Amino acid sequence: PPGRFLMPGDLEGSPALTFAPLMTLAQGRPRSGSLQAMMERRYEAYKTHVVKPFFREHIARLDRQIVLIDAMQALNAGPAAMADLERAVTEILSCFRPGRGNFLTDFFSRRIDRILVAATKADHLHHESHDRLQAIVRRLTDRAVARANFSGAAVDVVAMAAVRSTREGTVKQGRETLPVIIGTPLKGEKINGETFDGKTETAIFPGDLPEKVDAVFDASGSPPDGTEPAVRFVRFRPPKLERTAEGVTLSLPHIRL
Repeated sequence: PPGRFLMPGDLEGSPALTFAPLMTLAQGRPRSGSLQAMMERRYEAYKTHVVKPFFREHIARLDRQIVLIDAMQALNAGPAAMADLERAVTEILSCFRPGRGNFLTDFFSRRIDRILVAATKADHLHHESHDRLQAIVRRLTDRAVARANFSGAAVDVVAMAAVRSTREGTVKQGRETLPVIIGTPLKGEKINGETFDGKTETAIFPGDLPEKVDAVFDASGSPPDGTEPAVRFVRFRPPKLERTAEGVTLSLPHIRL
């Protein structure tokens, strides 16, 4: 949900924060007094009184931007979700005014000259697969840049994790040595028919991301219904905070933060 739904501040209880998407919509303009008309009115109020002021007072003053995306969840869901993520990145890029400014132009309004698209949850993958994750995000971003007709700003990508919930290891499977990640999956997470209890630490081999980037966008390569995909990521509990012998709490580990 939008951040203001979680932290409404002075808008707590406001109709501008009490709307939701509807499963079915009437064709054309909604009937006056209908639920759809009310939700549409409140959504427009949300854009007018929450989104636009925030964008004008904060985003419009920036000359650099980080865009966080959850590529792992989209990869789990398949090519349709990857296409949806690409459309979302396209819409985000279209909101920015790219280009390098100067002293005079920056005095009136800034332009975005650098954007970093960061794929979060890199700790759900062994570091050997980070390059492939970044290649996938690079392909997605390049296509979004082309669709949004976005030019004049440097766009880069990175795989990162604000909190590293896993550590790395290897396991032997026959004659093969597999790179694994070790952590405690959240309760209810499933992989290969196993459901985790949220307490047990385990070593997981999520699979190898495809070497050919196009494969994750190709719907024809999706596994048949009811079968486990070749790559499957699960969510992990964050690590426990550790203390030094002097009682100092150490910061949480991260990846490229």
